[in-house]
Amino acid sequence: MKFVTIATAPDQLTAEIWREIVRQAGITCELGPGDVTSFLGLSQLPVRLMTSEADADNARSVLASALSERPEP
Repeated sequence: MKFVTIATAPDQLTAEIWREIVRQAGITCELGPGDVTSFLGLSQLPVRLMTSEADADNARSVLASALSERPEP
């Protein structure tokens, strides 16, 4: 199975939240290998979200929809 990047989060915490949104839609989603360094705590660097090539469009739609529904601060 070929994995592709569907989005790049600004940091690891945001990536973890986005990954959970995609997973709750029933789509396998992982953080980019090498983008996180758990032994140092949370990464403040950008983190890629990856899913299978077949699920990529659906995952992008799910994420875009969820992010557009966020209330303004």
